[in-house]
Amino acid sequence: MANPRLFVNRELSLLEFQRRVFDECRDPANPLLERVRFLSIVASNLDEFFMIRVAGLKQQIAAGVTESSADGLTPTEQLAAIHRETLTLSRAMTDCLHSEILPQLRMAGIHVLDYPQLNERQLAAARKYFDEMVFPVLTPLAFDPGRPFPHISNLSLNLGVLIEGSEGAQRFARIKVPDTLPRLVPLGRSSGGLKKDGTVPYQHSFVWLEQLIKASVDRLFPGMKVLEVEPFHVTRDAEMLLQEMEAADLLESIEKGVRQRRFGSVVRLIVTPGISGALRDVLLENLEVHPLDVLELEQPLGLSSVASLTSIERHDLRFPAFLPTTPARLSRKDAGGNIFAAIRRNDILLHHPFDAFSSVVEFLRAAARDPDVLAIKQTLYRVGSNSPVVEALLEASENGKQVAVLVELKARFDEESNIGWARALEAQGVHVIYGLLGYKTHSKIALVVRREGERLSRYVHLATGNYNPVTASLYTDLGLLTCDPDIGEDTTHLFNHLTGYSRRRDYRKLLVAPINMRERLLELVEREVANHEAGRGGHIVFKINALVDRAMIQALIRAAQAGVRVDLLVRGICCLRPGIPDVSDRISVTSIVGRFLEHSRIFWFKNGGAEEVYLGSADLMPRNLDRRVEVLFPIRDPTLVRHLRDEVLETYLRDNVRARRMRADGSFERLAPRKGEAPLDSQAALIATGALRRGV
Repeated sequence: MANPRLFVNRELSLLEFQRRVFDECRDPANPLLERVRFLSIVASNLDEFFMIRVAGLKQQIAAGVTESSADGLTPTEQLAAIHRETLTLSRAMTDCLHSEILPQLRMAGIHVLDYPQLNERQLAAARKYFDEMVFPVLTPLAFDPGRPFPHISNLSLNLGVLIEGSEGAQRFARIKVPDTLPRLVPLGRSSGGLKKDGTVPYQHSFVWLEQLIKASVDRLFPGMKVLEVEPFHVTRDAEMLLQEMEAADLLESIEKGVRQRRFGSVVRLIVTPGISGALRDVLLENLEVHPLDVLELEQPLGLSSVASLTSIERHDLRFPAFLPTTPARLSRKDAGGNIFAAIRRNDILLHHPFDAFSSVVEFLRAAARDPDVLAIKQTLYRVGSNSPVVEALLEASENGKQVAVLVELKARFDEESNIGWARALEAQGVHVIYGLLGYKTHSKIALVVRREGERLSRYVHLATGNYNPVTASLYTDLGLLTCDPDIGEDTTHLFNHLTGYSRRRDYRKLLVAPINMRERLLELVEREVANHEAGRGGHIVFKINALVDRAMIQALIRAAQAGVRVDLLVRGICCLRPGIPDVSDRISVTSIVGRFLEHSRIFWFKNGGAEEVYLGSADLMPRNLDRRVEVLFPIRDPTLVRHLRDEVLETYLRDNVRARRMRADGSFERLAPRKGEAPLDSQAALIATGALRRGV
């Protein structure tokens, strides 16, 4: 079962996912500004891929690691394959921008111009903008024996300049393209004339900021001859290595790690094909970049910045707006004005973004304001800025509730934000925990303790996604509001584990990593094998973001070989090869990539007809099962179980518009409706049906 041919390389599978997202950029069926958004997402994802995954491989190689991954590739072999794949993908993205996106934007009245294309009116606007907004903030940094090579910050766009003085010597200077200014400089808008539908669209014009700077670069070097000006883009190692067990103060240690991150080694240098050998050599030598880590791409570099175009008010170039609603049982009329009464009647399942995240916020606000609520305990992983969730917790503390919050300081790239929230909560008297040493707390839980007559009741919200209203409108996630006594007790014990020294292992209903989740999931897979062998028909459906864990892959393959049907909905990384004859040919792997980022995790087991389903925060990766505090929670209400099976999982499995089916070689084919079959876009169907909004 350890045969490398059974596994797909983790890094290459992640790049395959980026290709699927890029497919959405190229799909003419998508609205134009949404295609721009997809292009920006892929560019940003590739930046992070180099900052974390490529940086990690380089660290392994530097440490002399030669051990192969499950698929049989050494770190050096993986790095070589990554360079080939990322170069191909990056060039395809640039080509798509120039050959498809920009021409179609022009046709829609959005003109992204090169500096030589500007007319007199636009030139005047560009020069005025440069004089008033750009020139005062530019800082050219020279490099010579008296001035060291300037620090090039991570993900920065720069202009490398070769200049010649009166003595004839060539010198290097660097100009950072300010990230405090718009990358696409607006040159004004004008009416495009009356359309047939009676609307008057505006014509928008922009020029690239780096081209605006380049056009006036001689003003920065008076008395010098400018020989060459070329843009370059730098990506640094951003992985934070914390010695948690040795840290006297975790918060201070993470603050230090955030500061050190900006000095990580360079893992990628992007230049243009027109760069001279002299300028290239200066960059390679002083940034200590290996030639294999240099990508040559046509301008513009750093495509993530095209996301700014999506802020243009053109609703006709976006996905149709829809209004998330509140499930009937949470409406004030149905709940009798009391959200706790609604939860007592039945568990309530929320499916975001189709159901409004405001229901979760209202649950917390109600707890903060209810005089019978005594305590609130919550985990926070990524909450975003201006968080109504944090505001509710602060209000609860002001109202005299006992409030305890675990703020996970180690949430990658959200460390600074979370440190700020932790301090704000502490200043209000909230009990703040920074996380467990050696583990990330990735679970999403809120516990409310309420006095009801002579007893205390516990109300719990558990979810697959973060307490973040912004991502809740962009990601698909599931949440449960319940007052199940067993779940309430389990949650209490879990918080005692997080805040104190409890080491309880016998949870009644929750699967908790790293305590019992791995063991129990493997048992549930083996139970399907036993059920199938007993003639009750084994069937497993998992909807997850990533499948990497070797033991879980092997268990699923064993189940398939025993005759169990295994349907996997895997958005991103999948290291299992489906469709291998007599090995994994009873396993299907489908990836849904569309308007929303699929983020919910569902684990469904047929169990001989007595279906069992869990939702939660964990993917099937070693980090989730062994190095994070994760929670999977059961759905016991038969109505909710049927809903998840028939209206959620089945809808995704029948998708023939946004779905891609994985082949045995690790590549994906996009599905299309068969002859006579109606098209089904699962996300659009979930918007249209509004099943949960009918009161489920």
